[in-house]
Amino acid sequence: QVQLVESGGGLVQPGGSLRLSCAASGNIFSINAMGWYRQAPGKQRELVASITSSGDFVKGRFTISRDFAKNTVYLRMDSLKPEDTAVYYCNAEMKRYYDSTWEEYWGQGTQVTVSS
Repeated sequence: QVQLVESGGGLVQPGGSLRLSCAASGNIFSINAMGWYRQAPGKQRELVASITSSGDFVKGRFTISRDFAKNTVYLRMDSLKPEDTAVYYCNAEMKRYYDSTWEEYWGQGTQVTVSS
């Protein structure tokens, strides 16, 4: 089994910062991309940031980083605004041992609320 476990969400005031973490564990052979999506109430899930060994994509004021040795991805969020309030989901493209194709996995989500 393979799983993604997120941590670091919570309540923060506007202008504040949070760092989300997501650790992949289990029968992992290789990880290609790791990233973060978010979904606000009534809205579609959207890509926030992603990172591979070749580079990264980031939308807005956030910073994504990855510890390849720990199979962990981080999302640093600064200058948070109320519109950043959403459930943030970790996403990874991985192969288990004996997999012939890349498979997509999702974490359970972590709530980020930006409010005074």
